[in-house]
Amino acid sequence: MKTATTTPHPPSPIPDVQGAADVRNVPINKVGVKAIRYPITLKQACGGDQHTIATINLYVSLPKHKKGTHMSRLLEILNKHHRTMTPSQIIPILREVRTKLDAADAHIEMEFPYFIEKSAPVTGTKGLMDYLCTFEGTSNSNSDDFIMTVRAPATSLCPCSRDISDRGAHNQRCAITAKVRMKGLLWIEDLVKIMESAASAPVYAVLKRPDEKYVTEQAFDNPKFVEDIIRDLAVALNKEDRVLWYAIESENFESIHNHNAYAMIEHDKR
Repeated sequence: MKTATTTPHPPSPIPDVQGAADVRNVPINKVGVKAIRYPITLKQACGGDQHTIATINLYVSLPKHKKGTHMSRLLEILNKHHRTMTPSQIIPILREVRTKLDAADAHIEMEFPYFIEKSAPVTGTKGLMDYLCTFEGTSNSNSDDFIMTVRAPATSLCPCSRDISDRGAHNQRCAITAKVRMKGLLWIEDLVKIMESAASAPVYAVLKRPDEKYVTEQAFDNPKFVEDIIRDLAVALNKEDRVLWYAIESENFESIHNHNAYAMIEHDKR
């Protein structure tokens, strides 16, 4: 006996609720996905690749007549580009986002730890230092903008304490932050070197006793107020042709005061 077969009906189209019209007449500046933890691969100055984990926010603007945006498309585009990431890729990614989502504006914030191998100054012992970095980008029909931020720890030693004390001087860890707009490619490694050179001494992942002696004496011979650090960094960035604009700050975590010392400079070289 032959079994009767039925012809399957074609699936009903799934309604696009997000693509519906909205009658409230209110545009949205930024809408999208936030706090995505995502593996990315970054190009290094040495020519190699570095794998790290980024926390990513990716947004578009939404016109007043649209109910919602298609957030899955943001993740599709992100997945397409995460395997090799450089600052020069950020704006092309945002332009693709604008096209795929038919948006006037696109924004990205990408924060990640970046690791640099440093050798101790005397023994040459190697260790990995981590630096917190951010890529921020904005793209619209009128302009594109990209800012790279690097936060580097360093050592500062108080000139006043050194000069008034019979024995020693108080020193502390400081956190130096540099936001830069640039032309061409300024490697993270290059910016870190400039930032660390503005402090009393760098910090290292691994130090043996001869290294500790060297770094302690280096800081003692190179005392700096927070004002000195930020001014010296400004002078160095003014000489760097790849930097067009910067906003820099240093926060010194005081060792004998119940407060932190802070200084900030913003300058547009264009």
